[in-house]
Amino acid sequence: MKRLLPILFFSFSALFPVLAQQTQKPPLHGKNWMAITGKPLAATAGAITFQKGGNAIDAACAMLAATCTMWDVLSWGGETQALIYNPKTKKVIAINAMGVAPTGATPEFFKSKGYSFPPEYGPLAATTPGTAGGIMHMLANYGTMSLEEVLAPALQLAAGYPMEAQTANSIERHKDRLKEWPYSKKVFLTHPGEKREAPEAGEIFVQKDLLQTLTKLVEAEKAALKKGKSRKEAIMAAYDRFYKGDIAQEFVRGSKEQGGLITMEDLAKWKPLEEEPLKTNYRGVDVYKLQQWTQGPMMLQALNILENFDLKGMGYNSTKYIHTLYQSMSLAFADRDFYYGDSYFGPEEPMKGLLSKEYAKQRASLIMADKNNPKIGPGDPYPFEGKKNPYLQLLKTRGYEMDTTRRNFAPSHDIRNGSSMVDYQERLWLGTTTVEAADKDGWVVSITPSGGWLPAVIAGNTGIGMSQRMQSFVLDEQLNPFNVVAPGKRPRVTLTPSMALKDGKPFLSFAVQGGDTQEQNLIQFLVNVVDFGMTVQQASEAANINTNQLWLSLGGTKTEDRQPKPGHILLNKNTAQTVRDDLVKMGYTLSFEDRTSGPINAIYFDWKHGSLWGGSSNHGEDYGIGW
Repeated sequence: MKRLLPILFFSFSALFPVLAQQTQKPPLHGKNWMAITGKPLAATAGAITFQKGGNAIDAACAMLAATCTMWDVLSWGGETQALIYNPKTKKVIAINAMGVAPTGATPEFFKSKGYSFPPEYGPLAATTPGTAGGIMHMLANYGTMSLEEVLAPALQLAAGYPMEAQTANSIERHKDRLKEWPYSKKVFLTHPGEKREAPEAGEIFVQKDLLQTLTKLVEAEKAALKKGKSRKEAIMAAYDRFYKGDIAQEFVRGSKEQGGLITMEDLAKWKPLEEEPLKTNYRGVDVYKLQQWTQGPMMLQALNILENFDLKGMGYNSTKYIHTLYQSMSLAFADRDFYYGDSYFGPEEPMKGLLSKEYAKQRASLIMADKNNPKIGPGDPYPFEGKKNPYLQLLKTRGYEMDTTRRNFAPSHDIRNGSSMVDYQERLWLGTTTVEAADKDGWVVSITPSGGWLPAVIAGNTGIGMSQRMQSFVLDEQLNPFNVVAPGKRPRVTLTPSMALKDGKPFLSFAVQGGDTQEQNLIQFLVNVVDFGMTVQQASEAANINTNQLWLSLGGTKTEDRQPKPGHILLNKNTAQTVRDDLVKMGYTLSFEDRTSGPINAIYFDWKHGSLWGGSSNHGEDYGIGW
């Protein structure tokens, strides 16, 4: 059993006595740099890069490359979403390295195969790979090191590393599915025909094909440098080899052999994008999120709603606090599930209205103080940007009332039926990893990458696992007219790094894995720091709640697999009995877990003392190193 560290925080409330919270892991402290991610070996890759003189971008790219190589619930064929604070411009930059739907990926195509949503596994689940391009774009534009230097830890891992039990056991659990794909079978099942066909914990896992692919990237960079190209040009020469050269050719060949749709043209046309992040101000803190092709704005909407309430006065995890939090998140999720999508495709999402403080006040007024509202639906943000909602008839068809003075948005169908709670929770929590890095010069990086998790289809002899993010599209515009699948389009993903500035300076950099629970846990992390005065380690471990009153973004190809579970709430097992009783009376259905923080990783910027604080949750294998 881990020793509890007696770290205390104090929060005075008219309703509750002083709270004291102990943490199972100590906070991290650093003066020069901080590196935190989902695996200890990957955090070490970041530390190595920092110690060699790299900046936070270099270290973040090294950690991301390492986690991909270790299959930390993602692979090199997945997607990358990042926020970067540039101390030179004092601005936050959004990096969109999400892949797109391939040629032929239409609603009609998937419906012809009997799907209500694109599949969650297999070659048809794949968007184009984005992580490799994201790493090279960030490194070329904001890093200082060569690709060879940054990929050095990943190359060593690909040559052979001792696999941890979590990944080894995941391979064993999924071995029957992995056997469906010849290249996956070749890579992962190191003991074919034996009772246990997967690697054992501690076994040296060698990935010859991936090592060759990563070596090709370094060779392309070296060849360009020999020709007199600049550091940036040489990195982009490696980029071109991945997306237009022999790596791309083998990726496409291997994908098509196994039934995939991705073409050479799909890879060549794709590119990572830099964007203006969306933001809101919560109690004097500017909170930044990626645009509406992610679920990021849902956090901003929920914070706008919560700002209308005295959360500190309610008391941490009191009945009133939990109820207000649940209702606010459910209201924001209802909007997310209908209005978010890829902004590079029409129709235009009403983001100005959705992020309006006045709209948030209207949504907050709908919260009933004494009971859960199981009939929450999307609101009407269009009047808050001076427009008329073009989807009123569609919403009416779905059964939602748009009278904003009423608290009853009753849908015409029963949305409570569907998959079992065990299956639902597993899909709700589907994980990925996070990367957090900061340095003494002021560079800050927050990344939530994903895609290509186990069980993954490996594309030919590249060693690269293909993404499974197609499943986050819808096939029916009645569910979300902004997120209907189309070739070249990005799905509305759950992946959502976070950054917060206070008085124009970095305040927090934070992210978490866990599918549709990501924003829920990040909202509570921020509230824990801002409203309740917790340290980053306390806030990373603190007991959170989760709402199930939302449409799932992942898992299941039938509508009933993804439908909301109104009133279902996840609580920490230590929740007081009086709170449990109150919530049941208010119409909630309760479930409990030992740890409910989610695997949050975070960095706090202590400007008073000129130091960095790191927080890494006790809910997983996440690990950090500071100096």
